[in-house]
Amino acid sequence: MSSETISIRSHHGSKSAVEKAAQVIFMACGFFAVLAVASIALYMVVSGTPALFKVGILEILFGSVWRPDGVEASFGILYVILTSIVGTSMAILIGVPIGVMTAVFLAEVAPPRLAGFVRPAVELLAGIPSVIYGLLGILILNPLMYKLELIIFKGSQTHQFTGGANLISAVLVLALMILPTVINISESALRAVPVQLRSASLALGATKIQTIFHVALPAARSGIITAIVLGTGRAIGEAMAISLVSGSSVNLPLPFNSVRFLTTAIVSEMGYAAGLHREVLFTIGLVLFAFIMIINASLTGLLKKGGNRNDR
Repeated sequence: MSSETISIRSHHGSKSAVEKAAQVIFMACGFFAVLAVASIALYMVVSGTPALFKVGILEILFGSVWRPDGVEASFGILYVILTSIVGTSMAILIGVPIGVMTAVFLAEVAPPRLAGFVRPAVELLAGIPSVIYGLLGILILNPLMYKLELIIFKGSQTHQFTGGANLISAVLVLALMILPTVINISESALRAVPVQLRSASLALGATKIQTIFHVALPAARSGIITAIVLGTGRAIGEAMAISLVSGSSVNLPLPFNSVRFLTTAIVSEMGYAAGLHREVLFTIGLVLFAFIMIINASLTGLLKKGGNRNDR
């Protein structure tokens, strides 16, 4: 009896030590994650705020002229901010419905053999480098947009032709790039919905389509919103592909205008910028960082609000 008691106590002590060690490791990982975010935020604030005071907050955020190398330098990024807002919103409006419906098809409708063919293709899209999307846009999308531009603005004396490198091209490339993220996460969320919910809906006389839209999708709402958050982050943070297909000119974000996003403004000029010009580029990075934080906070609040409503 005594030896059994000692062995049990010894096993319990070793288990407790392992649990404490695991707790310390997990706490350290969480601490470093928070530290990384705080360090990035602090760096962006320290690097991005000096230009706001040197040039002026209103001049930078609401100025419409970007001429950093002029005799009288101008650093207005209003059109750049509007382009990022409009371009990202349009990409989300196009990409999210297509992505969610594709996820519904793969999780609920597609035969297993067809789903097994489509799913690797979607995963392959996620692994394609951004520059490849940009090159495909230059080779395929821009010529098509240029032909459309020639038809629409035929005989125009005021339109500045872009060769197809315009806002529409950038939006379509962004919409394509967010599809893998939205599809994969939404499909995982739909597959996590308990089978009992579907069975109960069908037993009450609902059709398969009614069950999908009134039972499965609402039950997977949190996962789908997570997919939208990550897709939005991918869209607003993309630079390489967009710099190749958007024309990278500071203009009002109209469909057939050559435009510049916040990310492409940094990428296209950071290599040669110096002095105040470089500081303003860091300010653009701060604005981009603030946008991402606001979007994440807003969608997370929407998710929590929806979860509380469902709990009631």
